[in-house]
Amino acid sequence: MEDKKKMHGTWASRWTFVLAATGSAVGLGNIWKFPYIAGENGGGAFVVVYLFCILLIGLPIMVAEVMLGRRGRLSPINSMRLITTESGLHGVWNGIGWLGVVAGLIILSYYAVIAGWALYYILEMASGSLHGATAEQASALFSKLQADPQRLIFYQSIFMLMTIAVVAGGVTRGLGVAVRTLMPMLFVLLVIVLVFSYREGEFSRGLEFLFNFNTEALSGEGVLEAMGHAFFTLSLGMGAIMAYGAYMPEHARIGTTVLAVGALDTLVALMAGMAIFPIVFANPVLEPGAGPGLLFISLPVAFGNMPGGLLFGTIFFVLVSVAAWSSAISLIEPAVAYLVESHKLNRLTANLLLGGIAWLTGLGTVFSFNIWADYKLAGFTFFDFLDFLSSSVMLPVSGMLIALVVGWYMKPGVVQEELADETPTVFNCWKTVLKYISLASVAAIFVIGIYKTFG
Repeated sequence: MEDKKKMHGTWASRWTFVLAATGSAVGLGNIWKFPYIAGENGGGAFVVVYLFCILLIGLPIMVAEVMLGRRGRLSPINSMRLITTESGLHGVWNGIGWLGVVAGLIILSYYAVIAGWALYYILEMASGSLHGATAEQASALFSKLQADPQRLIFYQSIFMLMTIAVVAGGVTRGLGVAVRTLMPMLFVLLVIVLVFSYREGEFSRGLEFLFNFNTEALSGEGVLEAMGHAFFTLSLGMGAIMAYGAYMPEHARIGTTVLAVGALDTLVALMAGMAIFPIVFANPVLEPGAGPGLLFISLPVAFGNMPGGLLFGTIFFVLVSVAAWSSAISLIEPAVAYLVESHKLNRLTANLLLGGIAWLTGLGTVFSFNIWADYKLAGFTFFDFLDFLSSSVMLPVSGMLIALVVGWYMKPGVVQEELADETPTVFNCWKTVLKYISLASVAAIFVIGIYKTFG
């Protein structure tokens, strides 16, 4: 066990793990997706359902994934090999590690392109080009960006280099220092935007929209959306949480630590909604449920037409970039750890190799918005295919397998040993929820996602 700890090191404290896992969980999904799906599904009623889904789906699986990582103390691939051997399970369960690592790299390949958009908008806001912009002008700017592969590749490359630079530093000097810097910075930036929203936006109207309990606007599809987002927002099934769990201090309580991560992740999502909706409502032509365009079209219009908006719009897109950066470093780390362990590469070489693979794959996403836009396979652009493969297939399948192996097949004594700090009542409740509710819910997310795509 000591040799495995020395290979990568451990987090300086339990709170470093909390910040790291929260950084992995807090990404574009919190600041971009959560506000607009809450907007589309009636605000407060959706938020309540979402919180229940976090408790019944996200957190139980997260506890299981952290526990697997800490038990193995290695990359997800090698941790699963050790655990399946220890529990006398068939080698097929090793696929959980491979599935997570590959999914993380696929997601990073297109995530870097989208995050590059946020970097671009920092400069656009700071330059003043969006001052007084109309919705048509903002839409034209966004379309011009997507149509320019050279510009997209430039910002994609900058973001990928930012990611590689952090992860190459290792667990303590790279990842640990980064999360202890980036996460406080993210909260400070979010508070700054929130104060601006309070002073200049329609704050009471935004709060009413976000927290008003409007059950009529919440459909069955909205409940499924809440279930899916509760699973995806915590970065489950992509190897990141298992890898971070491997660096967790031995005596830290997994249950309370995961609760802290879930609470911080949800807090950021709610604060983002409280910051965004009042700004959107301050501009009467914008809609709060405007979909993905909320981030790159609606908000630039709102910021561009408010006193001090260009400054705070710049700060907002720095916030978005920091959130994306903290997530991206967790997507490449599991694969880096595997190459360091099994192929004896140093961290810099492993990062350059994997970052290069993700960058090359990301070119397909870049071209999906311009020169390859008309080339489709079974109705998918290259980007849509990668998004579907990772989000609708690989992550739910990985989540189901984690719930199955921990809830049903691992030796009970091994699971209890890792969660020995929990009371018998808490342990039994967690395991029952994991075995039945979490597993069935993720299976439903998987089946319905496939049906909605091909049905």
